[in-house]
Amino acid sequence: MTTLERLGAPELRAVVTAFRDLLRSHQEGINRLNVYPVPDGDTGTNMALTLESVMKELNEADPAMASTCKAVSHGSLMGARGNSGVILSQILRGISEEFARVDAADAATVAAALTSATKGAYAAVMKPVEGTILTVVREASEAAEAAADDGHSLVDVLDAARTAGNEALDRTPELLAVLAAAGVVDAGGAGLLLLLDAMLHVAAGRPLPKPSETAAKADRATVGVANRTVSPGAAAGMHGDDDVSNLRYEVMYFLEAPDETVPAFKDVWAGIGDSIVVVGSDGIWNCHIHTDDIGGAIEAALDCGRPRDIRVTDLLEQVEEERWVREGSSVEEPQRPVEPVTTAVVAIATGDGIRRIFHSLGVQYVVTGGQSMNPSTAEILEAVEAAPGDQVVVLPNNKNIIPVAEQVDAMTAKDVRVVPTRGIPEGFAALLQYDPEADADTNADAMSEAADNVAAGEVTRAVRDSMCEVGPIGEGDFLGIARHGIRAVARTSGEATIGLLGDILRDEHEILTLIEGDGATAGDTRRITEWLAEHHSHVTCEVHHGGQPLYPYYLGVE
Repeated sequence: MTTLERLGAPELRAVVTAFRDLLRSHQEGINRLNVYPVPDGDTGTNMALTLESVMKELNEADPAMASTCKAVSHGSLMGARGNSGVILSQILRGISEEFARVDAADAATVAAALTSATKGAYAAVMKPVEGTILTVVREASEAAEAAADDGHSLVDVLDAARTAGNEALDRTPELLAVLAAAGVVDAGGAGLLLLLDAMLHVAAGRPLPKPSETAAKADRATVGVANRTVSPGAAAGMHGDDDVSNLRYEVMYFLEAPDETVPAFKDVWAGIGDSIVVVGSDGIWNCHIHTDDIGGAIEAALDCGRPRDIRVTDLLEQVEEERWVREGSSVEEPQRPVEPVTTAVVAIATGDGIRRIFHSLGVQYVVTGGQSMNPSTAEILEAVEAAPGDQVVVLPNNKNIIPVAEQVDAMTAKDVRVVPTRGIPEGFAALLQYDPEADADTNADAMSEAADNVAAGEVTRAVRDSMCEVGPIGEGDFLGIARHGIRAVARTSGEATIGLLGDILRDEHEILTLIEGDGATAGDTRRITEWLAEHHSHVTCEVHHGGQPLYPYYLGVE
């Protein structure tokens, strides 16, 4: 292959395509650089989804350089997911701005593009933290500028950037204590290096790195993690897209507001959270914050404009359900009997069994959604419009989806009420009080009260060694998780469920709803019910097959 001295529009498209493919193939390894011990999406998934949005824009754009750069910039802004995705969007935007100035980018232009990317990334973050993707892009751009100033070729400039970026990545644990405590390098920085790999592949025919290389880096980094004690604050920092704070929730939305109002908006956000990234222009801004005040984070937008496409993620319980949600979304919702009612119900859920149970309890429409792949406001709105009633109750069944569902009422002529169910058992309990002939307010009040009386928990499997308050965690262990954290660690899902029940059951409880998911076994379920009969004989157990991914058991106690 001929070594290139310039990158035109076709080459830029090839770089973006190769970068997207690399992020997809390396996604699992990048995700594993996060260390909170549940299967999660995090940085690799967020960066890959951001690039999917770019590819969609590119496929619809004119092939000229200006149109290509506009598609990369706009697609990354509108499709950015998580902290890493928003910062990546600024990096791609900075590169696009420099490429758009020329017909084909030479060594000097590429170096200037990386510098512009660095400036944009740092400017977007209210409190830049070294030891993250910011450090990697900065040191890579500095090396590229030095090589370009010395008159080196395009490939030499890219080589210098790649080498310096890799060295910066290896030093990230020295700069960020939470990475050192976990024994990992920065996941966002690891993802960014794949962009330079894609450039070298297009410019010089260099082979693309294999996914095993990133996986090996994750494996080496996590050796010995089981011997480290990670504090709850550090765990919150490590989980959820490489956050470095101990704040619980990630809030993201698009803000439609005049550009001159954004500085004041940032000032308000500075008082309620960190990991703040606000990027955009011309009246549309992609906003990201980690905070304990979800309401305040959303209300700040109302003072200057209109928030939309709101997403809230619990950084301690985020679960990678992308594949399951995509597969579930590809299955058309079966036609339900169209019988008009005074108040219809829309529920969000994943798992064939859970969907069937919801329908049997009176739900007219189920929207497929999960923890990390929350349905959009538009998807919930579509279900509300299809529901056979002028009044509709929505059951989010996940705390991350509640704020999104609450936006629907203002977007439809129907009267919409959201019952803030945080899990599937709460949704089931709420439906026991559902009266299709009562109005929305009456239903919402009764259903909310029923949901509030449920103590919920879940069992999943650890994907890496770690530590928690109840002791060491080994890869493959089952974790019993209540609302207040990990309460049981065991070698089988049944033992973990029993340990969790031992922690949350109280004398006043009467009913246990046990929902079997993927990985549950008849033997484990029998052991759970036998333990319950022996130790809490007054509690009635109802077992359902939900088929939910990643969680062998959901449980709700009333």
